[in-house]
Amino acid sequence: MNGKIFIIEDEPSIIQLVQHNLEKNGFLVSSSLNGNDGLKELKKFQPDLLLLDWMLPDLSGIEICKNIRKDNNFKNLPVIMLTAKGEEEDKIKGLDSGVDDYLTKPFSFNELMARIKAVLRRSNPNTVSDNLKFDDLMLDRIEKRVFRDGQEIKLGPTEFRLLEFFLTNPKRVYSRDQILESVWPNNVNVESRTIDVHIRRLRQSVNLKNKKELIRTVRSSGYSLI
Repeated sequence: MNGKIFIIEDEPSIIQLVQHNLEKNGFLVSSSLNGNDGLKELKKFQPDLLLLDWMLPDLSGIEICKNIRKDNNFKNLPVIMLTAKGEEEDKIKGLDSGVDDYLTKPFSFNELMARIKAVLRRSNPNTVSDNLKFDDLMLDRIEKRVFRDGQEIKLGPTEFRLLEFFLTNPKRVYSRDQILESVWPNNVNVESRTIDVHIRRLRQSVNLKNKKELIRTVRSSGYSLI
């Protein structure tokens, strides 16, 4: 997974096209067709980036952006505004509301992808990097290999995805539901104790002898990478 992207856009055809292509590029994607529902789902999904339409049937993209910038959980969330408004004064208004970048419709997916990568690279390099690093731990996304202090660690596919997920946002505490949605997005039958089992396996694998523990259990909240 290259990161999580949420889309608030009232044109289903645009959502379908963008979501399909983002998923092909390794992103986990969710969406909403209006602003009020979008704000609720945004808080559940906890994305790494928001694609936001200016003209929506209820709240405007400007209102949504101002709203999330007041929330401590989302004040630094990267936002790219998608709009048919191409005048300079409109772009200035969008940027003044807290938008990180601005893309005028119609746009090509290649241009959108370039903007997404540029914004993510500035805000969180781990979401687009081939190698994820934390402390003495390194994960190679291309070769699917993990090393700690230069020693290779063998992980199963689920433990690899878990570690990749934690490495994109180290020190952030994730609930079991958030882990389930991100690591098992298409498996609705996974139980919370199954998550605990895989976390335990991952912890046993990465906690080498005489090395500090890297996976932290936060009581009543979830797990984090120290």
